[in-house]
Amino acid sequence: MFVFRAVTAGFTFITLAEPMSSVAAASPCGLPGSAAGSPGRRRLQRLLGVPGCAPNRANDLLLLRPDTDGDQDKHVLFFHGDIQNFHEEMSLQPEAAQWLTWSLEQVALILGRRFPDRYVWVVRASRLYLHKFSCYQNFVDSSVFGAPEHSGYSECGAFQQLRTLLSNGMERAKLQNPLRPAGGAGPPPGFSLVLVGFSKGCVVLNQMVYELAGARADPHMSPFVERVSDMFWLDGGHPGGSETWVTDRAALKELASSGVSVHAHVTPYEVRDPMRAWVGREQALFIQTLEELGACPSKKLHFQDEPPSIQNHFRVILEF
Repeated sequence: MFVFRAVTAGFTFITLAEPMSSVAAASPCGLPGSAAGSPGRRRLQRLLGVPGCAPNRANDLLLLRPDTDGDQDKHVLFFHGDIQNFHEEMSLQPEAAQWLTWSLEQVALILGRRFPDRYVWVVRASRLYLHKFSCYQNFVDSSVFGAPEHSGYSECGAFQQLRTLLSNGMERAKLQNPLRPAGGAGPPPGFSLVLVGFSKGCVVLNQMVYELAGARADPHMSPFVERVSDMFWLDGGHPGGSETWVTDRAALKELASSGVSVHAHVTPYEVRDPMRAWVGREQALFIQTLEELGACPSKKLHFQDEPPSIQNHFRVILEF
Protein backbone atom coordinates (compact mmCIF):
# COMPACT_ATOMS: atom_id res chain seq x y z
CA MET A 1 0.00 0.00 0.00
CA PHE A 2 1.00 3.63 -0.28
CA VAL A 3 1.49 5.69 2.86
CA PHE A 4 1.83 9.42 2.19
CA ARG A 5 4.20 10.78 4.81
CA ALA A 6 4.92 14.39 3.98
CA VAL A 7 4.19 17.02 1.35
CA THR A 8 6.61 19.94 1.37
CA ALA A 9 8.42 22.10 -1.14
CA GLY A 10 7.03 20.31 -4.16
CA PHE A 11 7.84 16.75 -3.21
CA THR A 12 6.22 13.84 -1.42
CA PHE A 13 7.73 10.83 0.31
CA ILE A 14 5.81 7.60 -0.19
CA THR A 15 6.70 4.46 1.71
CA LEU A 16 6.29 1.32 -0.34
CA ALA A 17 5.18 -1.15 2.29
CA GLU A 18 4.42 -4.19 0.17
CA PRO A 19 7.14 -5.76 -1.97
CA MET A 20 6.02 -7.04 -5.34
CA SER A 21 6.77 -10.40 -6.91
CA SER A 22 10.11 -11.02 -8.59
CA VAL A 23 10.61 -9.66 -12.09
CA ALA A 24 12.44 -11.77 -14.62
CA ALA A 25 15.07 -9.93 -16.65
CA ALA A 26 16.70 -10.96 -19.90
CA SER A 27 18.98 -8.89 -22.09
CA PRO A 28 21.23 -10.76 -24.53
CA CYS A 29 23.21 -7.79 -25.90
CA GLY A 30 24.95 -6.33 -22.92
CA LEU A 31 22.89 -5.37 -19.85
CA PRO A 32 22.75 -8.17 -17.28
CA GLY A 33 19.35 -8.38 -15.65
CA SER A 34 18.64 -9.26 -12.07
CA ALA A 35 15.62 -10.38 -10.13
CA ALA A 36 17.60 -11.03 -6.99
CA GLY A 37 17.16 -9.11 -3.78
CA SER A 38 14.13 -7.48 -2.26
CA PRO A 39 13.46 -3.74 -2.29
CA GLY A 40 12.03 -4.05 1.23
CA ARG A 41 10.73 -0.73 2.46
CA ARG A 42 11.98 1.72 -0.14
CA ARG A 43 11.05 5.35 -0.37
CA LEU A 44 9.43 6.62 -3.51
CA GLN A 45 9.93 10.36 -3.75
CA ARG A 46 7.56 12.49 -5.79
CA LEU A 47 9.09 15.66 -7.25
CA LEU A 48 6.50 18.02 -8.69
CA GLY A 49 7.09 20.68 -11.32
CA VAL A 50 10.79 20.02 -11.84
CA PRO A 51 12.07 22.65 -14.31
CA GLY A 52 13.35 21.60 -17.70
CA CYS A 53 15.25 23.50 -20.37
CA ALA A 54 12.71 26.35 -20.50
CA PRO A 55 10.39 27.96 -17.92
CA ASN A 56 7.32 26.36 -19.51
CA ARG A 57 8.84 22.86 -19.69
CA ALA A 58 8.43 21.37 -16.24
CA ASN A 59 7.74 17.69 -15.59
CA ASP A 60 6.74 15.76 -12.49
CA LEU A 61 9.14 12.97 -11.51
CA LEU A 62 9.08 9.91 -9.31
CA LEU A 63 12.37 8.74 -7.82
CA LEU A 64 12.97 5.30 -6.32
CA ARG A 65 16.37 5.00 -4.70
CA PRO A 66 18.45 1.82 -4.94
CA ASP A 67 18.71 -0.62 -2.06
CA THR A 68 22.02 0.93 -1.05
CA ASP A 69 21.83 4.70 -1.38
CA GLY A 70 25.57 5.28 -1.36
CA ASP A 71 28.13 6.32 -3.92
CA GLN A 72 26.39 4.69 -6.87
CA ASP A 73 25.60 7.02 -9.74
CA LYS A 74 23.63 4.77 -12.07
CA HIS A 75 20.20 5.84 -13.25
CA VAL A 76 17.19 4.55 -15.19
CA LEU A 77 14.64 6.90 -16.75
CA PHE A 78 11.22 5.57 -17.72
CA PHE A 79 8.71 7.25 -20.06
CA HIS A 80 5.21 5.84 -19.62
CA GLY A 81 2.35 5.21 -22.01
CA ASP A 82 -1.26 6.33 -22.31
CA ILE A 83 -3.62 6.19 -19.31
CA GLN A 84 -0.74 5.69 -16.85
CA ASN A 85 -0.65 8.31 -14.12
CA PHE A 86 -0.17 8.73 -10.40
CA HIS A 87 -2.12 6.15 -8.40
CA GLU A 88 -4.68 8.55 -6.95
CA GLU A 89 -5.27 10.23 -10.31
CA MET A 90 -5.97 6.90 -12.00
CA SER A 91 -8.30 5.79 -9.21
CA LEU A 92 -10.56 8.78 -9.93
CA GLN A 93 -10.99 7.95 -13.63
CA PRO A 94 -13.32 5.02 -14.51
CA GLU A 95 -11.33 4.11 -17.63
CA ALA A 96 -8.02 4.21 -15.78
CA ALA A 97 -9.02 2.59 -12.48
CA GLN A 98 -8.97 -0.91 -13.97
CA TRP A 99 -5.28 -0.45 -14.81
CA LEU A 100 -4.07 0.65 -11.36
CA THR A 101 -1.61 -2.24 -11.40
CA TRP A 102 0.33 -0.16 -13.92
CA SER A 103 0.24 3.19 -12.12
CA LEU A 104 3.47 5.18 -12.17
CA GLU A 105 4.20 4.20 -8.57
CA GLN A 106 3.78 0.50 -9.30
CA VAL A 107 5.94 0.71 -12.41
CA ALA A 108 8.67 2.44 -10.42
CA LEU A 109 8.69 -0.49 -8.01
CA ILE A 110 8.78 -3.02 -10.86
CA LEU A 111 11.76 -1.20 -12.34
CA GLY A 112 13.40 -1.10 -8.93
CA ARG A 113 13.42 -4.89 -8.94
CA ARG A 114 14.62 -5.00 -12.54
CA PHE A 115 17.45 -2.55 -11.81
CA PRO A 116 18.17 -2.92 -8.07
CA ASP A 117 21.46 -1.02 -8.17
CA ARG A 118 20.13 2.05 -9.98
CA TYR A 119 18.14 5.15 -9.16
CA VAL A 120 14.81 4.78 -10.96
CA TRP A 121 13.21 7.93 -12.36
CA VAL A 122 9.70 7.90 -13.83
CA VAL A 123 9.01 10.96 -16.00
CA ARG A 124 5.36 11.94 -16.01
CA ALA A 125 4.13 13.29 -19.35
CA SER A 126 3.51 17.03 -19.20
CA ARG A 127 -0.07 16.58 -20.39
CA LEU A 128 -2.63 13.77 -20.31
CA TYR A 129 -5.39 14.82 -22.69
CA LEU A 130 -8.79 13.59 -21.48
CA HIS A 131 -6.89 11.95 -18.59
CA LYS A 132 -5.55 9.22 -20.87
CA PHE A 133 -3.58 10.44 -23.91
CA SER A 134 0.00 11.07 -22.78
CA CYS A 135 1.74 13.96 -24.52
CA TYR A 136 5.49 14.49 -24.26
CA GLN A 137 5.42 18.02 -25.66
CA ASN A 138 8.39 19.00 -23.49
CA PHE A 139 10.57 16.52 -25.39
CA VAL A 140 9.12 16.47 -28.91
CA ASP A 141 6.54 18.57 -30.75
CA SER A 142 3.27 16.65 -30.50
CA SER A 143 -0.40 16.77 -31.36
CA VAL A 144 -2.99 17.00 -28.60
CA PHE A 145 -3.22 13.20 -28.68
CA GLY A 146 0.55 12.82 -28.39
CA ALA A 147 1.46 11.98 -32.00
CA PRO A 148 5.02 13.30 -32.48
CA GLU A 149 6.55 15.60 -35.08
CA HIS A 150 10.20 14.63 -34.97
CA SER A 151 13.05 17.03 -35.67
CA GLY A 152 16.81 17.31 -35.28
CA TYR A 153 18.94 18.51 -32.39
CA SER A 154 18.08 21.91 -30.92
CA GLU A 155 18.87 24.12 -27.93
CA CYS A 156 15.79 22.88 -26.09
CA GLY A 157 15.14 19.48 -27.60
CA ALA A 158 14.82 16.07 -25.99
CA PHE A 159 18.44 15.73 -24.86
CA GLN A 160 18.56 19.25 -23.43
CA GLN A 161 15.25 18.66 -21.64
CA LEU A 162 16.43 15.32 -20.28
CA ARG A 163 19.73 16.62 -18.98
CA THR A 164 18.23 19.73 -17.37
CA LEU A 165 15.32 17.80 -15.88
CA LEU A 166 17.62 15.16 -14.41
CA SER A 167 20.04 17.76 -13.10
CA ASN A 168 17.27 19.71 -11.36
CA GLY A 169 15.64 16.52 -10.12
CA MET A 170 18.90 15.34 -8.54
CA GLU A 171 19.35 18.72 -6.86
CA ARG A 172 15.76 18.66 -5.57
CA ALA A 173 16.21 15.12 -4.23
CA LYS A 174 19.54 16.11 -2.65
CA LEU A 175 21.48 13.29 -4.27
CA GLN A 176 25.24 13.12 -3.89
CA ASN A 177 27.25 14.31 -6.90
CA PRO A 178 24.30 15.75 -8.84
CA LEU A 179 24.54 16.14 -12.58
CA ARG A 180 25.53 19.67 -13.55
CA PRO A 181 23.48 21.65 -16.09
CA ALA A 182 24.60 21.64 -19.71
CA GLY A 183 27.54 23.97 -20.19
CA GLY A 184 28.95 23.19 -16.74
CA ALA A 185 31.18 20.33 -15.70
CA GLY A 186 30.74 16.95 -17.36
CA PRO A 187 28.83 14.09 -15.73
CA PRO A 188 30.28 12.79 -12.44
CA PRO A 189 32.66 9.80 -12.61
CA GLY A 190 30.73 6.56 -12.77
CA PHE A 191 27.54 8.23 -14.01
CA SER A 192 25.53 6.05 -16.41
CA LEU A 193 22.04 6.18 -17.82
CA VAL A 194 19.53 3.62 -19.09
CA LEU A 195 16.50 4.94 -21.02
CA VAL A 196 13.24 2.97 -21.14
CA GLY A 197 10.21 3.94 -23.20
CA PHE A 198 6.91 2.08 -23.00
CA SER A 199 4.16 2.44 -25.62
CA LYS A 200 3.65 6.21 -26.17
CA GLY A 201 6.78 6.89 -24.12
CA CYS A 202 8.87 5.50 -26.97
CA VAL A 203 8.34 8.77 -28.86
CA VAL A 204 10.92 10.34 -26.52
CA LEU A 205 13.51 7.69 -27.37
CA ASN A 206 12.73 8.09 -31.07
CA GLN A 207 13.27 11.84 -30.83
CA MET A 208 16.63 11.26 -29.15
CA VAL A 209 17.68 9.03 -32.04
CA TYR A 210 16.90 11.86 -34.47
CA GLU A 211 18.93 14.23 -32.28
CA LEU A 212 21.93 11.96 -31.78
CA ALA A 213 24.11 13.40 -34.55
CA GLY A 214 23.74 16.95 -33.28
CA ALA A 215 24.02 15.97 -29.62
CA ARG A 216 27.22 14.02 -30.19
CA ALA A 217 28.69 16.96 -32.11
CA ASP A 218 27.87 19.44 -29.32
CA PRO A 219 30.90 19.59 -26.97
CA HIS A 220 28.64 20.56 -24.06
CA MET A 221 26.21 17.68 -24.61
CA SER A 222 28.38 14.86 -25.96
CA PRO A 223 29.88 13.88 -22.55
CA PHE A 224 26.32 13.34 -21.28
CA VAL A 225 25.22 11.40 -24.36
CA GLU A 226 28.23 9.12 -24.04
CA ARG A 227 26.96 7.99 -20.63
CA VAL A 228 23.76 6.50 -22.10
CA SER A 229 24.51 2.79 -22.00
CA ASP A 230 21.19 1.22 -23.02
CA MET A 231 17.89 2.17 -24.66
CA PHE A 232 14.83 -0.06 -24.28
CA TRP A 233 11.84 0.24 -26.61
CA LEU A 234 8.87 -1.56 -24.99
CA ASP A 235 5.99 -2.09 -27.43
CA GLY A 236 6.16 1.39 -28.92
CA GLY A 237 2.99 2.95 -30.28
CA HIS A 238 1.30 6.30 -30.88
CA PRO A 239 -1.77 7.60 -32.77
CA GLY A 240 0.13 8.86 -35.81
CA GLY A 241 0.01 7.01 -39.11
CA SER A 242 3.76 6.39 -39.36
CA GLU A 243 7.11 6.76 -37.56
CA THR A 244 6.14 4.52 -34.68
CA TRP A 245 9.69 3.18 -35.02
CA VAL A 246 12.69 5.06 -36.42
CA THR A 247 13.44 3.85 -39.95
CA ASP A 248 15.60 6.73 -41.21
CA ARG A 249 18.90 5.11 -42.15
CA ALA A 250 21.06 8.13 -41.35
CA ALA A 251 19.56 8.42 -37.87
CA LEU A 252 19.96 4.69 -37.25
CA LYS A 253 23.56 4.82 -38.48
CA GLU A 254 24.25 7.36 -35.75
CA LEU A 255 22.60 5.10 -33.18
CA ALA A 256 24.55 2.06 -34.39
CA SER A 257 27.86 3.91 -34.10
CA SER A 258 27.09 5.44 -30.70
CA GLY A 259 27.85 2.33 -28.67
CA VAL A 260 24.41 2.37 -27.05
CA SER A 261 22.95 -1.11 -26.53
CA VAL A 262 19.53 -1.26 -28.20
CA HIS A 263 16.72 -3.49 -26.93
CA ALA A 264 13.31 -3.94 -28.59
CA HIS A 265 10.57 -5.83 -26.75
CA VAL A 266 7.19 -6.05 -28.47
CA THR A 267 3.84 -7.85 -28.27
CA PRO A 268 1.19 -8.76 -30.86
CA TYR A 269 -0.92 -5.87 -29.55
CA GLU A 270 1.30 -3.43 -31.45
CA VAL A 271 3.21 -5.32 -34.13
CA ARG A 272 0.42 -7.66 -35.31
CA ASP A 273 -2.49 -5.23 -35.40
CA PRO A 274 -3.99 -5.50 -38.93
CA MET A 275 -5.44 -2.00 -38.60
CA ARG A 276 -1.93 -0.58 -38.01
CA ALA A 277 0.17 -2.91 -40.13
CA TRP A 278 2.91 -0.29 -40.54
CA VAL A 279 3.92 -0.71 -36.88
CA GLY A 280 5.17 -4.26 -37.39
CA ARG A 281 6.84 -3.36 -40.69
CA GLU A 282 8.63 -0.41 -39.13
CA GLN A 283 9.78 -2.44 -36.14
CA ALA A 284 11.23 -5.11 -38.43
CA LEU A 285 12.99 -2.45 -40.53
CA PHE A 286 14.35 -0.78 -37.38
CA ILE A 287 15.99 -4.05 -36.31
CA GLN A 288 17.12 -5.03 -39.81
CA THR A 289 18.74 -1.66 -40.51
CA LEU A 290 20.62 -1.61 -37.21
CA GLU A 291 21.92 -5.12 -37.90
CA GLU A 292 23.03 -4.10 -41.39
CA LEU A 293 24.88 -1.17 -39.83
CA GLY A 294 26.80 -3.44 -37.50
CA ALA A 295 24.79 -2.98 -34.30
CA CYS A 296 23.64 -5.85 -32.10
CA PRO A 297 20.05 -5.00 -31.15
CA SER A 298 18.35 -7.48 -28.86
CA LYS A 299 14.77 -8.25 -29.81
CA LYS A 300 11.92 -10.34 -28.46
CA LEU A 301 8.27 -10.85 -29.35
CA HIS A 302 6.49 -11.60 -26.09
CA PHE A 303 3.20 -13.54 -25.81
CA GLN A 304 3.40 -14.48 -29.48
CA ASP A 305 1.07 -17.46 -29.01
CA GLU A 306 -1.60 -15.45 -27.20
CA PRO A 307 -4.28 -13.17 -28.68
CA PRO A 308 -3.31 -9.49 -28.75
CA SER A 309 -4.49 -7.74 -25.59
CA ILE A 310 -3.94 -4.53 -23.69
CA GLN A 311 -3.11 -6.60 -20.62
CA ASN A 312 -0.22 -8.28 -22.40
CA HIS A 313 0.79 -4.90 -23.79
CA PHE A 314 1.28 -3.70 -20.20
CA ARG A 315 2.84 -7.00 -19.10
CA VAL A 316 5.87 -6.38 -21.29
CA ILE A 317 6.97 -4.02 -18.48
CA LEU A 318 7.27 -7.11 -16.28
CA GLU A 319 8.86 -9.33 -18.89
CA PHE A 320 11.63 -7.29 -20.49
